[in-house]
Amino acid sequence: MLRLALASTVTVLLAGCAMYPKASAMRPYDQAVLPAAVQVPAGHKVAMETVGAGSITYECRTKANMASEYEWFFVGPDARLMDRSGKQVGRYYGPPATWENMDGSKVTATQVAVSPAAAGSIPMQLVKANPAMGMGAMTGVTYIQRVATQGGVAPAMACGATNLGARQVVQYQADYIFYKAM
Repeated sequence: MLRLALASTVTVLLAGCAMYPKASAMRPYDQAVLPAAVQVPAGHKVAMETVGAGSITYECRTKANMASEYEWFFVGPDARLMDRSGKQVGRYYGPPATWENMDGSKVTATQVAVSPAAAGSIPMQLVKANPAMGMGAMTGVTYIQRVATQGGVAPAMACGATNLGARQVVQYQADYIFYKAM
C-alpha cells in the first residue's frame, strides 16, 4: 500500500514537472526569480557556473568611530570554486575579493548590490568585474553573481573588549555565476 502511494506521488510530481518545463529548468541565478538589486543587466550571458565552498574569517574589532562598541569584522574568504560536476576549477580569496581560475586568469570586482538571503546565510551579491589579469576563463568576465548562499554569517558569540582581536572562521557555500557581454 505504501509502495503504491509513493509511486502515485512520484507520478503526480513528474507530471507536474512536465506541465511546467520552465519551472523545472530554473537555476538559482535565473534573473526572473532573483531580487532586482542583484540581477545582471541585459546584454550579458552566463559564461561559467561554479560552486564556492570554503570559509570566511571574521575578527573582533572596535566599531569605526565608536571606541566603546565592538563588532565581528569581515576579514576575507577562502574557498574552492568547483564546476557543477564537483571538479575544482579555481579559487576565491581576499582581500581584495579575487576569483582565480586554474588556468591562472583572475578578476577582482567592485560590489554593485546585495540582497538578503535565507536566515543564517550571507546575502546574495552582484559585483562588477575589473578587467581580467592573465588570459583564460576570466578574460571578458563583466559581472559575478553570488546566489544560493548557505552559512557564512558572522559568529554568534559575543565580540567585546575581552576577545578583541580574536578571529573566528565560519564555513559557507555559494554559487558564483560568471557573466560576459553578449
